[in-house]
Amino acid sequence: MSACATASADAARARLRLWIRMLRLTRAIESELRENLRTEFSATLPRFDVMAALYRFPRGMILSELSRYLMVSNGNVTGIVNRLVSDGLVERTRRGGDRRTTVVRLSEHGTASFESMARAHESWVNGIFANLTPGEAETLAARLRQTSLYPRVAP
Repeated sequence: MSACATASADAARARLRLWIRMLRLTRAIESELRENLRTEFSATLPRFDVMAALYRFPRGMILSELSRYLMVSNGNVTGIVNRLVSDGLVERTRRGGDRRTTVVRLSEHGTASFESMARAHESWVNGIFANLTPGEAETLAARLRQTSLYPRVAP
């Protein structure tokens, strides 16, 4: 094998190891956050994600917009939204009187509940990454934005 081919193979293996480490870390972080949401708020991560999306769009979203934003199926979003509506955290309204178009948004109670969860979530994430300085965190985030898939990833 030539030196160039060896370097290329080494680079490919290094990138594969990076992906495996990132995947393991992502799974560990998600597991920690899921457990914290469950024990402290009796909530699930998908429920938190739906509420977070609706918090970012206080005027509301139609379900298809919400599912595209979260990159999940309409069926998944509908089930979560139905439970949030039942719990009084989300409300449905008609867009401009059009009976065919339903907009969902956080209720006042939902907004207050989400803000409480979001503060805790931020604290948990901050603790997870406490060993990184703010500069290191910014550098790592900037490097990850350089991947070929970054423009297609939701913010």
